[in-house]
Amino acid sequence: MPRNDFSRPAARTALVGVLSAGSLALLWLAGIAPSGRLGLAAAAGLFPLAAVLAAGRGAGCLCWAAGSVLGLILLPDKGVAALYLAFFGIYPVVKSRLEQLSLWLAWVCKLGYFNAVLALFWFLLRGLFLPSVPAWLSASWMVFALGSAVFVLYDVGLTRLIFGLFPRIAPGGKNRF
Repeated sequence: MPRNDFSRPAARTALVGVLSAGSLALLWLAGIAPSGRLGLAAAAGLFPLAAVLAAGRGAGCLCWAAGSVLGLILLPDKGVAALYLAFFGIYPVVKSRLEQLSLWLAWVCKLGYFNAVLALFWFLLRGLFLPSVPAWLSASWMVFALGSAVFVLYDVGLTRLIFGLFPRIAPGGKNRF
């Protein structure tokens, strides 16, 4: 069997299991860490990205689903699991699909997806995550403007990471992005 051949179902399942466990470990660390929770949750989203690069979107979706369900069941901090479920875990799969569109349409869809998730957390779940909002964050437009700017930086960094990792994860393989 060649290195990184995940065309066989058993190999793909094993890959998804190991990557899901990695996601869950980082989500657990994010739940107990005194700071850096958002960064650790974002890092947990790199495991579904590796699954997409190595074995395709289906493997990425399965890695995200397993990490999300196990995170919601096992983690003491459900907020970190919800962030992974709604954004960081699924975004690599969504990104791989949106990157097939034209550049401007892809960015419109990416920003729309991010702002929809941000709206969900800001308007519906804010009481769970931010019971007392700092005064400088009282204007919703500021949250969405700053969030969109940070998201663009996140997406560009993720794209650079993909182009750096792809030749190492799937040498001579099919481009899944």
